[in-house]
Amino acid sequence: MNSAPHKSLVIVDDDISYTSLLTQLLEEHLGCRVFSFSRPREALAALPKLDAGVIVTDYEMPGLNGFEFMAEAVHLAPQVPFILITGHPINEVMNKLIGASPVKAVVPKPFNWRQLTDEIARLWPEVGASLVKTDSASA
Repeated sequence: MNSAPHKSLVIVDDDISYTSLLTQLLEEHLGCRVFSFSRPREALAALPKLDAGVIVTDYEMPGLNGFEFMAEAVHLAPQVPFILITGHPINEVMNKLIGASPVKAVVPKPFNWRQLTDEIARLWPEVGASLVKTDSASA
């Protein structure tokens, strides 16, 4: 009985070791396929084939920052919510972006992977429902 969501989670962050660990944790706990990219341009090229449920992107990356990436990605994945992760202080400008298309959440680094999981589940109810079943089964 496979109740895993059909859509995938996409993570874009230039820190490869961090992204690898995060991908493993999220796949295990969310029960969905996770695609991670260390280069924003590679993520943009792959995005049309991934059927994303949520896209998580770092702000500070070489080539394209998170906002530049989202400006291009929103045309490839319309209606998909974005979560911005950043080590920069969340200032008033970023707070105003939360809820504006396409940014639906900002998660400051460092964060516990469960904080990110909670935001993903909030924005993607299908994966949130599978998380609740998984967590209650392990309680």
